[in-house]
Amino acid sequence: MPAPTLASTLRSPRAGALLLLVAAALGLLAANSPLGGTLSDLQGTYVALPGTPISLTVGHWISDGLLAIFFFVVAIELRHELTAGELNSASTALRPAIAALGGVVVPILVYLAVTAGSGLEDGWPIPTATDIAFALGILAVFGRGLPAGLRVFLLALAILDDIIAILIIAVFFTTDPRLGLIAAAVAGTVVFAVLSRFLGGRARPVVAALMVVVALVTWGLVVLSGVHATIAGVALGLVMAAAPAARTRHALEPVSNGLVLPLFAFSAALVVIPSVPLSELSPAFWGIALALPVGKIVGITLGGWLGARVGAADGTVLPTPALLAAGALGGIGFTVSLLMNELAFAEDPAVADEGTLAVLVGSGVSIVLAAVLVSRLARKHRARQAAAAAAPTA
Repeated sequence: MPAPTLASTLRSPRAGALLLLVAAALGLLAANSPLGGTLSDLQGTYVALPGTPISLTVGHWISDGLLAIFFFVVAIELRHELTAGELNSASTALRPAIAALGGVVVPILVYLAVTAGSGLEDGWPIPTATDIAFALGILAVFGRGLPAGLRVFLLALAILDDIIAILIIAVFFTTDPRLGLIAAAVAGTVVFAVLSRFLGGRARPVVAALMVVVALVTWGLVVLSGVHATIAGVALGLVMAAAPAARTRHALEPVSNGLVLPLFAFSAALVVIPSVPLSELSPAFWGIALALPVGKIVGITLGGWLGARVGAADGTVLPTPALLAAGALGGIGFTVSLLMNELAFAEDPAVADEGTLAVLVGSGVSIVLAAVLVSRLARKHRARQAAAAAAPTA
């Protein structure tokens, strides 16, 4: 058996989750070290794209530029699941969709209940997100021997959750939209889709190069249009032809898992821990820190319980312990929650810093809960399998 390559290792959910965790921890440590001031200044330094009106800080080049690659890869997976995968029919998608809806609505309600009257209610989108890569990584590490049903349910739930997150970003974080540039970006997306249908034969290198140019131009148009730049990655991933999209996703996964997400986690976690008593932390901190672990577990478990009672639905029906584990995994907001936090509190850096800490705390609590619940599930499942194997046959 050949030794695993670096690329194949980086495609592993375990490796992706570990890199994210290490990068976030390093970012937090670096921000609270003597290097903190230098890194903060670097993060806020503007870098212009020559020959264009695009000028972003280093931090925004990471969150608006590099992170678009992650959303491009996610969008390809979304398209596959919606057309040929676990979500290719309304009946198979119904149960995880109800669970995903519960996992969005309940965290919002928890956050709004905690922040009511504080003026910080605009942070409600932050605890709605689930980090697919991290959740599947924890499942891979602690869920040895679990039946495929839980992974399929979690993947479907997280994908639907991501669809909701993408819609939230597109609708609620679009500022002063410039319709002409949006129309031009749509045209670029159409051209990209058409070109992807001709990725074959001798012209493949030329077509691929043209697609890269069109993708970059489309991204630039979205940046200037007022729509968040990651939406460009989503649009391009959704319209790409299926076969080349699968190849592209396979090629980009190591880049996304090994560079883009860790770099974003490091940048987002460059937060100085405030030297204030717990009682003086803002309601936004407590709203996020509670809504991620508690809101997600309650919402997903309740949604899954309701979905199991939809008689006409097909697909996986999970027992309550598995739903609780899925809920804990759903509380790992991490990447997308950090992005939502940046967007929601862009005008209030102090609250944004507390929000980042809250995302890390809430996701950390969810990681611990998920590890415990998934490990118990896996252990019981392995015990049942061993008992079944040892039982005498008639």
